Amino acid sequence: MATPSLLLSRRDLEFQLYRWLDTEALTRRDRFAEHSRETFDDVLDLGEQLATRWFAPHNKRNDREEPHFDGERVHTHPEVKEALDAFAASGLLAGGLDEKYGGAQLPHTVSTACFAYFQAANIGTAAYPFLTLGNARLLCAHASAEQIETYVRPMLEGRFHGTMCLSEPQAGSSLADVATRAEPDGGADGRYRLFGSKMWISGGDHELGENIVHLVLARIPGGPPGVKGLSLFIVPKYLVNPDGSRGARNDVVTAGLNHKMGYRGTANTLLNFGEGAHRPDGAEGAVGHLIGEPHRGLAYMFHMMNGARIGVGAGAMALGYTGYLKSLDYARQRPQGRPVAGKDATAPQVPIVEHPDVRRMLLAQKSYVEGALGLLLYCSRLVDEQDSATEESARDRARLLLDVLTPIAKSWPSQWCLEANSLALQVHGGYGYTREYDVEQHYRDNRLNPIHEGTHGIQALDLLGRKVVLDGGAGLAALGEAVGRTVERAAEAGGEAAGLGERLRTAWERVTEVTARLWSGGDPTLALANATVYLEAVGHVVVAWVWLGQFLATGGREDDFHHGKRQAARYFFRHELPRTGPQFALLESLDTTTLDTDPGWL
Repeated sequence: MATPSLLLSRRDLEFQLYRWLDTEALTRRDRFAEHSRETFDDVLDLGEQLATRWFAPHNKRNDREEPHFDGERVHTHPEVKEALDAFAASGLLAGGLDEKYGGAQLPHTVSTACFAYFQAANIGTAAYPFLTLGNARLLCAHASAEQIETYVRPMLEGRFHGTMCLSEPQAGSSLADVATRAEPDGGADGRYRLFGSKMWISGGDHELGENIVHLVLARIPGGPPGVKGLSLFIVPKYLVNPDGSRGARNDVVTAGLNHKMGYRGTANTLLNFGEGAHRPDGAEGAVGHLIGEPHRGLAYMFHMMNGARIGVGAGAMALGYTGYLKSLDYARQRPQGRPVAGKDATAPQVPIVEHPDVRRMLLAQKSYVEGALGLLLYCSRLVDEQDSATEESARDRARLLLDVLTPIAKSWPSQWCLEANSLALQVHGGYGYTREYDVEQHYRDNRLNPIHEGTHGIQALDLLGRKVVLDGGAGLAALGEAVGRTVERAAEAGGEAAGLGERLRTAWERVTEVTARLWSGGDPTLALANATVYLEAVGHVVVAWVWLGQFLATGGREDDFHHGKRQAARYFFRHELPRTGPQFALLESLDTTTLDTDPGWL
């Protein structure tokens, strides 16, 4: 019998995909009609095998030997390229895209589950295909047919890589202050010359493929100020000749690398555009090609940003999940101490999993990571609904739910699966913070995710300031209806499920009451002063809803796996959901402690 993977639990993936979310039902829709449960399982098998064979073995080497810059080139160790070539050769890079682009039209739910293996195995190397795929999806949605042919197909073949270039040294998350400019070239239609700098660009420079396709936000002279004046450009590291071959070097130059506490295998760069190191076609400026219409760049970029936010949440979940499995394995094998009631000092020591506090830490981790996996798979299922539902009303409902859940899907796993990693360290005791064990690296890697693609504070402002009030609160209402349907199913099931459902119903009532209270005065400064508390509280209610759905999906089965599912749900409802009570009370009071704090007092 094969040893179970310590990356993810295949049994849990199958439970959530098939028993809870009924992903197999998607095969009855035209978009996914070529697939079956067998093809989905084959994809998961392939993902686990490739992640285990090509990604996991060099995870620690990534951490020790991060990319380095010699002033001209960025160097990575050879195992990174070997892994990326194996990933591209497998066809998984194009798996979720339309057949017309060379994809397999896999459900996004299955692709998310599959890619989580790679994120768990080696988040630093997995970042390269993660960004490339997001880049390709944006181009498929908004670029011209010629641009798709020129840039997307080589990316899906693994020859080109992709990035997203938003932040600048003086403008991190404040995109209204982006200063990179794009001047019309005067030549071919849609061709511009870019000048400026971009900071924190993951995958911004390397030699892992033939080319790097940068998606760059910049301003066309004369456009409106702020974010409404941003346009989006394709700026390749090398120009592409009409026959698709690699052309002259573009004026995109690495000024240096950023050295982070985690994700050390991902080259993170400061890029200069148009500084004069190269003169493509004999002129100044980095050659860029406008995507779509001028001044709509941020709207286009949100296609990649929203996908990246959910992907960051999935990465946080995967790091938390593998840390949980490794700490569980350690706890089962590590003998230390004896039961509290034991009086015989000569009796054999017991595995630490027998100690109640260790079981508490493991159960907490289980509730966080399996709840986060459910949240991310549910959001991916909504993407599939948008893509394949036959009725427009179902597609609209999926869009509303996905909009309101996206900031939670990014931030909740980033906070609580990081806490799972912290508990995994604790389970290992003094060994946990030594580099010989994986869990200390998982913690450092995961600590970046509460910042990646927008901090908790930014996600909180998005949730409370935009998503729950947009269209008269339609998104929040749609989520409330979904929660209500699960509560009704729990009531029909009766017994313990009905009791959990009643607790969830009460918690959701608090969400709606407090949301209304926060906006009752019409003062956005006051309403948003404690938005992060709101994000945390609503996130916990949403994950309680996910857990109730999984509790019901166990169907009363009596084996260890299903007992474990129900116990994790109980833990979340008894230990975690009550956290929201004081949080909602604080929000309801319209507390002004932070607003009243003079910066000089800090």
